[in-house]
Amino acid sequence: MIRAMTACTSEIDDVQAAVSEMRAQLETGGRLLRNTVGILTCYADFIESGAMEGICEALPFEIVGSTTLSSATEGSSGELILTLMVLTSDDVSFAVGLTDPIFPEEAAPLREAYESVAATGDAEKPALMLTFAPLLLNGGGDFYVNSFTEISGGVPNFGMIAVDHNSDYHESRVIHNGKAWVDRCAFVLVFGDVHPRFFIGSISPEKIFMEKGIVTASRGNQLRTVNDRPVLEYLRSIGLTRNEKETVVGINSFPFIVDYNDGTLPVARAMFANTPEGYAVCGGDIPVGATLSVGFINTNEIVTTTGKTLTSALASGKSNCLLMFSCIGRYFTLGYEPMIEIDKVREILGAAGVPWQLAYSGGEFCPVRAREGEAITNRSHNDTIVICAL
Repeated sequence: MIRAMTACTSEIDDVQAAVSEMRAQLETGGRLLRNTVGILTCYADFIESGAMEGICEALPFEIVGSTTLSSATEGSSGELILTLMVLTSDDVSFAVGLTDPIFPEEAAPLREAYESVAATGDAEKPALMLTFAPLLLNGGGDFYVNSFTEISGGVPNFGMIAVDHNSDYHESRVIHNGKAWVDRCAFVLVFGDVHPRFFIGSISPEKIFMEKGIVTASRGNQLRTVNDRPVLEYLRSIGLTRNEKETVVGINSFPFIVDYNDGTLPVARAMFANTPEGYAVCGGDIPVGATLSVGFINTNEIVTTTGKTLTSALASGKSNCLLMFSCIGRYFTLGYEPMIEIDKVREILGAAGVPWQLAYSGGEFCPVRAREGEAITNRSHNDTIVICAL
């Protein structure tokens, strides 16, 4: 069994005050058991000030995580905040890993790190993998998910891609035991009798255009043609328009919904930009042969899907903690109400008495399942909230 506790601080500049505040909160959660690991998310300024490193050095367990734009626990929420979820257990063990620098679509650093860490585990195969990946132009979400799936033999992978508060995300970092990395991936392997449950909230069916197309040409995350028509022409045919820069008006509000046609739930893919050739650059791979729809996302839709997804998670059975990541695209869509999704989480979980942590991400990793009882498939997501219940 895993027991969880959370702590948070908004003290950026006074390292000792931040350490004292975190220690005091964790002491109220009870003693640590034999095996412990921490999941940390923070605003980038906590790294520059030394507060993140000081907190990690002061605590007697390994810690991994990521920078983020905004995060929350049951104790507090906001942008200028550091949050920590501590997982501790006598019969479940944790092994922490960090890759070497990751180069263009090169899986060797992931394999070397995974195999080295997996060999130290208490069981033949981990029950769960928690992954914190760097935001690299040459390493998208599908690269991390697909590579680790092949390397691990299909271990369920839940996690996020690092982001920060800057428009170009130049301060986004992966965190490993007090150090911050721009080009390395950190992860936790969870061994033992643990049965994670996964929940995904993206876009409601009624917010998806009825028109569907078949992807007829693509290359990785570049969508080129749909129904043998250039992608921008296809988008015009279903009612979307282009502006003077030849990009889709309201591009962030109209994610693609991609059905792999393998029985698993469709996934959302954000459309970031157009290439000079008119291809759509997306937040993840879109394979040839997939069925494609276009959805619409706004504040009401985000609050609604988050509420439904959390309600499903609570109804699925007893949980000792909930770890959640929501796409930064959802955060930006909230406009002048940036905390409304977190407020919805707090409203639903307020009476549940379950420790929880939520952070905004540059891409979400969460397994999907075709039907209850069937094998899971690891997927990367955009414009989605993902939940791991333990």
